[in-house]
Amino acid sequence: MREVRIFELEHEEPAAAWHVARPSTFKVISGEIWLTVEGDSEDYWLATGESIELPRRAVAWISAGRDGARFALASGSERGTIKPVLGVPTPNWLPRWLGAA
Repeated sequence: MREVRIFELEHEEPAAAWHVARPSTFKVISGEIWLTVEGDSEDYWLATGESIELPRRAVAWISAGRDGARFALASGSERGTIKPVLGVPTPNWLPRWLGAA
């Protein structure tokens, strides 16, 4: 089973730290998000429709762009999640926004 939460950030809000308990997919629904993960040398600017996988125990810092942002955070169980495999059809019941179908 997966849990999906939707959040909104205003431009004026300070950067927030997320402590990732389970592997998660972070997807921007609208707006723009600045995201950096502790220990990763890259900063990411994610626009509407873009996503990033966050590993378990990661600490991610996020902030909204000039017009604010709305995003979803989807996490699976500790046993793992279904990932598409090349040459194997992806079940059509998986949500499209996760990029799986």
